[in-house]
Amino acid sequence: MKLYNSLTREKDEFLTHTPGRVEMYTCGPTVYHFAHIGNLRSYIMEDVLEKYLGYAGYKVNRVMNITDVGHLTSDGDTGDDKMLKGAKREHKTVMEIAKFYTDAFFSDCEKLNIKKPDTVVPATGYIDEFIRVISALIDKGYAYEAGGNIYFDTSKLKKYYVFNDFSEEDLAVGVREGVEADGNKKNKTDFVLWFTKSKFEDQELKWQSPWGLGYPGWHIECSCISMKNNGEYLDLHCGGIDNAFPHHTNEIAQSEAYLGHDWCPQWFHVHHLNTEGGKMSKSKGEFLTVSLLEQKGYDPLAHRFFCLQSHYRKGLMFSWENLDNAAAAYSKLTARIAQIDASAPAASSQSPDDLRKAFKEAMDNDLNTSLAITSLYDVLKSGLSGADKLALVAEFDGVLSLGLIAAAKKLKEAPADEELPAEVAELLEQRKAARKEKNFALADELRDKIARLGYTVEETRQGTVVKKA
Repeated sequence: MKLYNSLTREKDEFLTHTPGRVEMYTCGPTVYHFAHIGNLRSYIMEDVLEKYLGYAGYKVNRVMNITDVGHLTSDGDTGDDKMLKGAKREHKTVMEIAKFYTDAFFSDCEKLNIKKPDTVVPATGYIDEFIRVISALIDKGYAYEAGGNIYFDTSKLKKYYVFNDFSEEDLAVGVREGVEADGNKKNKTDFVLWFTKSKFEDQELKWQSPWGLGYPGWHIECSCISMKNNGEYLDLHCGGIDNAFPHHTNEIAQSEAYLGHDWCPQWFHVHHLNTEGGKMSKSKGEFLTVSLLEQKGYDPLAHRFFCLQSHYRKGLMFSWENLDNAAAAYSKLTARIAQIDASAPAASSQSPDDLRKAFKEAMDNDLNTSLAITSLYDVLKSGLSGADKLALVAEFDGVLSLGLIAAAKKLKEAPADEELPAEVAELLEQRKAARKEKNFALADELRDKIARLGYTVEETRQGTVVKKA
């Protein structure tokens, strides 16, 4: 298996420290709001990677953090504390916000068939570990106190920026118009390990430390949670491409300074899901969540299918038209699987191993999920017996997790459509046209009219289902 490695900027053969075992870490969400579908693209691709490693025979130990403490937008104590912002927005405590949005995140993951990692650790549960590692970094000469905060000293490293060959002038952290540089730093690339002095005077979560009452910086949590649960040698670190700098860069710096040896050889970064306005975010345009997709009649697995049709290292453009196309293709795929007769004999001498080989070659080539989906269609077009086709679809879908067999079974068991009254049929056609034009307000109004005539309208992964109430 070869994976693109952000550290070497090449496709590298995937190797592990312990044969047959993968120590895998993925950066988790900051639980101050719902995850948008751009965030979830990374988790979908990481999920496919974990499942394929299991399919390939590895035992995977996957660890993920939950950021439930102050998360600043830069290391200069600038930007918004997202957890505090969420608490103020909803008039709740920070921990109430964290619990609600952690549950919401895993609910979205379940709808997208994303497996929950083996170990999920909230940052608030590891404060003692953060303090222990920061103290060790001070003792080793890699950290210093200034202005009440503890900073990592990047000047002690042979090379700080490991993911790209930028010049020193390019490495300013958090520098943008309207933001003051942190005057406490010895070097502009230094970053905060522990805050005791913050612009957030009303910071809710604080802990006693050797340096005073305060809270940890963002980067230290992932290093400590991984080292504690994956061990000193990590095999594979995953996350969105926007985390490569400064977050993952700083993780490498502090982890290797603490351990005294190389930490993680393989870095897997998923690129952005964009809209026409650029990178998707919670602050720009329509807040695109799994719940919103459901409200508009889309099956969440149609979004997973949409993501798997593109390579994880390419930016993916989201539009309602693109999602419609993916949803239609997904429905046709499940319909074709539903038509397979399990008792049908083989029509050729073709071996399942030939098709299995094509699927593995696609996935071994830097997780090419688009070609892997092509392998699914090749199974359906093959001369295999019906039983072998269904077995291979189930096998491949154990990795892709599109829920294909279950969707096909549900489609086969659906009752035959009854003839609808002409008035209901006409309203359905109007509603279909309204949805195509993205006039969801009108579509909802037409659905209500249909309901008043005694019929319910339900959007499923197979399409629109109309039933007598």
